Amino acid sequence: MTVPISPIFLHKLDETTEKMQTRLCRLVGRAIADYRLIEDGDKVMVCLSGGKDSYGLLDILLVLQRRAPIRFDLVAVNLDQRQPGFPEQVLPEYLKSRGIPFHIEARDTYSIVKRLIPEGQTTCSLCSRLRRGHLYRIATEIGATKIALGHHRDDIIETLFLNLFYTGKLKAIPPKLRSKDGRHIVIRPLAFVKETDLARYAERRAFPIIPCDLCGAQEDLKRKKVKAMLREWERESPGCGDSIAAALTNVAPSLLMDPRLFNFSLLAPAVADQPEGDIW
Repeated sequence: MTVPISPIFLHKLDETTEKMQTRLCRLVGRAIADYRLIEDGDKVMVCLSGGKDSYGLLDILLVLQRRAPIRFDLVAVNLDQRQPGFPEQVLPEYLKSRGIPFHIEARDTYSIVKRLIPEGQTTCSLCSRLRRGHLYRIATEIGATKIALGHHRDDIIETLFLNLFYTGKLKAIPPKLRSKDGRHIVIRPLAFVKETDLARYAERRAFPIIPCDLCGAQEDLKRKKVKAMLREWERESPGCGDSIAAALTNVAPSLLMDPRLFNFSLLAPAVADQPEGDIW
């Protein structure tokens, strides 16, 4: 399906924005190719929250849809969680203006979260679990073969350090994931894209951003600390974020300590002969 574009988005991009878009398309295209995120005939459900990341994801996928040698459909999905003050007209108006197929569903998860989480505590964890359940259900109902989320490179790196510091696990967020029940494939096409690039692109494209603090919940304090730590590292050692991201794709199990990934018990000298001279 070729998505019709509203005339207001057919004007030629200025040179700076066009360069940004080209760079983002290249990075997203690389993730799609490396991890086979999107395949011929897919129906991709793009989860649209109204933030810069999901807007950027949808925008770039629309560009790639027109250019790609394969055919795939896109449908934008928003879960209206009935947060007080949520401007429910913003997303439908934007999506209609661009001619993008969409589905918006209202579910009052806000009241559930407020009832179960004591005042002052972070609500994000429960909120995300409730939201995920509804999104999986919607994906089944609309026949989506892939669920695309707007997590970017910085989200992945931050999650890596959150797990290192607070859970004792060496894991992050994968670019492609099968749900626990095996029925859904979740993809993250922005896995190679920096948050700062998405922020600049969103500003240039003038996306109608919806604030993420409508529910009154504050971002998890641990994540905020990790984010600040990484910013400071990048300031002191420019490029360290690129190095960390590269490390996630260049893992050496034999140089870590998990016997489930590498059988250290079978290690033995490759040659039985004793080498000449002092081995020390």
